Amino acid sequence: MPNDPLAPGFGVEETFFLVDKRSRNLPSQLPAGFLQAARNTFKDGFSQEMFQSLVRLDMVQPSLLEISEARAYLLERRTRLASLAGEYQLAPICVGSHPFADWHVQVPTDDSHYQPLFEDQRMIAHRSLVGGMRVHVLIPPDTDRIKVMNRVLGWLPLLLALSTSSPLWNGRPTGLMSYRQAVCAEWPHRGIPEHFPDESAFDAYVQWLMAAGSIRRESDLAWCVRPSPRFSSLEFLAADGCPSVEDALCIVALFRALVSWAMTQEDGDPQDSQLQRLVLKENHWRAMRFGIHGMYLDASGEASLSAGAWLARAHGCFGELAESEGDGQAFVRGRHVLRYGSSADRQLHRYREALQAGLPRQQALVAVVDELIAETCGG
Repeated sequence: MPNDPLAPGFGVEETFFLVDKRSRNLPSQLPAGFLQAARNTFKDGFSQEMFQSLVRLDMVQPSLLEISEARAYLLERRTRLASLAGEYQLAPICVGSHPFADWHVQVPTDDSHYQPLFEDQRMIAHRSLVGGMRVHVLIPPDTDRIKVMNRVLGWLPLLLALSTSSPLWNGRPTGLMSYRQAVCAEWPHRGIPEHFPDESAFDAYVQWLMAAGSIRRESDLAWCVRPSPRFSSLEFLAADGCPSVEDALCIVALFRALVSWAMTQEDGDPQDSQLQRLVLKENHWRAMRFGIHGMYLDASGEASLSAGAWLARAHGCFGELAESEGDGQAFVRGRHVLRYGSSADRQLHRYREALQAGLPRQQALVAVVDELIAETCGG
């Protein structure tokens, strides 16, 4: 158990591309029998995403309490998925974008949950061949989730930068470390959430949008962070899928510590001001574009700081709380990512290394996928 008996429970959901082992590409449709076998294996912990080749390992409740428990949970689920996929000549990769798959030939899922999205958003939906990670942190019933959300917003680009894993798209480097976020930005009700003073104002906004026919359900609001429509939690959606379990756990633990810290702040504290919104928007873009190599604006909007300095500032702000909850290693892992690179850095390095070795571009991209398979399935 964490040292702090009040440490909030949390949960993690991961999305996986299912890669054909022979071509390393995404199949347009999954082999017969795979989906039923997966549902039999994971029960309610499995669902299809928007495309046939994209699946998600869900959770019934965000009931985890310790990062060590989360590590065992993620590794066990990944191992089972890899074993099952291997029986159908498939391999899972947990990543923000497949390096060279062509979205034009991907077949939407038959799941009735997603069909309205294709009807409403058309090509935007068909282009959304991306994968992420969702982190839930439980919020007590007497705590306003919107007020907590407003307090954590400014820190979220740092977490995005540490998670970046989508620098390649449709067979070429994009120049962005999280091209997934650029794809998500095409959607309405994505990216940075609107401003609300409290949860009652948010609820009224949801009801207004539904009555106006702008959204079909609350879950259509898929900002980088939101009050979960399924659980009594705050849900972080901005992170790219992390091939490394340890990188994923770093994001999970940092977000939990951040939410815990936000719940200790007084209502009168400055939060979500117009200036902070402008700083947030700029830092979100810099995280997408540069990842851990960006220079970020501080809360005043005047000075710039590196991702390393920003992580150090986070440690000074809520590092002690993270230690009390058993999440202190998140900062150690964060510093590791800053020193050795995020998944986006590793992918670009492998791609360029393969090109320099004389491999054709397609084979260099295959080498990247091979490394993603090994990292996803090897822990």
